[in-house]
Amino acid sequence: MAELLVGPLLRYAGTEDATIWVETDTPCWVEIRIEGTEACGRWTFSVSGHHYAIVHCEDLAPDAAAAYAVHLDGERVWPEPDSAFPPSVIRTHSGADGDKTHILFGSCRVSAPHEEPHSLRKDEHPEGREVDALVAMAQRMAMHPPEEWPHALLLLGDQVYADEVSPNVREFIRARRDPEVPPGETVADFEEYTQLYREAWGEPTIRWLLSTVPTAMIFDDHDVHDDWNTSVDWVRTMRGTGWWDRRIQGGFMSYLIYQHWGNLSPRELAEDRLFQLATDEQDVDLTEALQDFAYHADREVEGTRWSFYRDIGPARVVMLDSRAGRVLEPGVRRMVDPHEMRWISEHATGGVRHLLLGTSLPLFLTPALHDLEAWNEAVCDGAWGRTAAWAGEKVRQAADLEHWAAFGDSFKAMCDLIREVGTGARGEPPATIVALSGDVHHAYLAEVAFPRGTGMRSQVWQAVCSPFRNPLDGRERRMMRAAAKPGPAAVTRLLARSAGVGPPPVRWRYAHDEAWFDNQVASLVLEGRRATFLLERTEPPPDENGQLRLERVFEHSLT
Repeated sequence: MAELLVGPLLRYAGTEDATIWVETDTPCWVEIRIEGTEACGRWTFSVSGHHYAIVHCEDLAPDAAAAYAVHLDGERVWPEPDSAFPPSVIRTHSGADGDKTHILFGSCRVSAPHEEPHSLRKDEHPEGREVDALVAMAQRMAMHPPEEWPHALLLLGDQVYADEVSPNVREFIRARRDPEVPPGETVADFEEYTQLYREAWGEPTIRWLLSTVPTAMIFDDHDVHDDWNTSVDWVRTMRGTGWWDRRIQGGFMSYLIYQHWGNLSPRELAEDRLFQLATDEQDVDLTEALQDFAYHADREVEGTRWSFYRDIGPARVVMLDSRAGRVLEPGVRRMVDPHEMRWISEHATGGVRHLLLGTSLPLFLTPALHDLEAWNEAVCDGAWGRTAAWAGEKVRQAADLEHWAAFGDSFKAMCDLIREVGTGARGEPPATIVALSGDVHHAYLAEVAFPRGTGMRSQVWQAVCSPFRNPLDGRERRMMRAAAKPGPAAVTRLLARSAGVGPPPVRWRYAHDEAWFDNQVASLVLEGRRATFLLERTEPPPDENGQLRLERVFEHSLT
């Protein structure tokens, strides 16, 4: 009898159709049986001995939650017997104007056991991560009817940590190779990536959450390696190791299977050249094709697009790859290569109620950090001479100075794009344009202002939520709080100007007093042209019944 190893994950959900993703232990026929409609099914395909399927289900009712079950070769494997959770549902969204749409978002979730020391703060114990905000959210959802559950969950990077694995994955690594040989107790290849995903998505509460809330995902550095694609020098160093090629190949292969294909609409999935190889025949082997693709995706940026878009209720979500598609040569740096930027411009348009720009790295950083990174890019490009450029490169890598501000031309291009959409040059302006981000291990909401006379008709915001589960320690929090003070901001502003960097084309400021540094999850609630941002943080420890709690810490209207 075939078994379900990972999933089911409800990935894409439209108004009348959806896709379900699974990994099984053997080749099999995967069938999704949905309450009130006909079953849908597909054969698995295989990659390096692992078996997967993405099943497209059609003719669903709009703005509804229909319970479903997963059958493998005719045997029901989900929901599990005696599950403590409600039945998993396929949650479609509404095409009607004015209906409420609830979108969760955030990033950075380390997979680790929940007992001590892992439930402690990092400054109390090296492996402490406190409690998981997504687990707390799922526990709360389970106590409410499906009609009140979120319509989507946007995972904005670091779904897995290839360079910081859990005790269980370390044991798996030790059992198959010598951990004294690089890359040591970090992920080496595709097989070890499959273990990361199995653990990250296999915790029972998270597994149920992912089975019932549609998800859209994008990677960030830790999905592959800390500081991934910081600079061309960094890339040359990594390619000079004896293990990098296997890591990046496994990273891209697993990302394509576990994350990216599920991001695509059924139409886009049917047009995907590689996915087309997974025909309706039983267990077609895609290993060789994916290995070749992954190698070239690392070596040739142009021609591979990880950015995608999805319409959710009144919102157009354009998810930007701000990690894998970078142009890194000094003087012509780009966060996104020109070909992909053209695609983003074509899909980030007006004519929608709300435009959401998902990017793992905040577009609008704390101003002091923005100016610091802009200064560093100018120095690395030779503003202070060759010796300073060499030193600037060392600083860039050591201090992780590789956000949008460190790719100044791309930052300005995004500001221009937002201005064009918000002034009506690309169709009827949205009520809000919101950049949704993670990465920086704190949360904030910033209002973005364009110069007077620009003619902006949209409200523009930067909303950041990080981490789900990986808080900064006390020293790191103090550093980030200090960076938000006026003094450091004035210093880095002068530093940037001294390197010839002009002021940014827009200004932004917090909509509150200070940022938040807890494990947390954010929401956007959309209703017609109205939008509200909500931030909730965990309240460890759990109560006597093991229930985690979320505390509402900030709520703000965006319209």
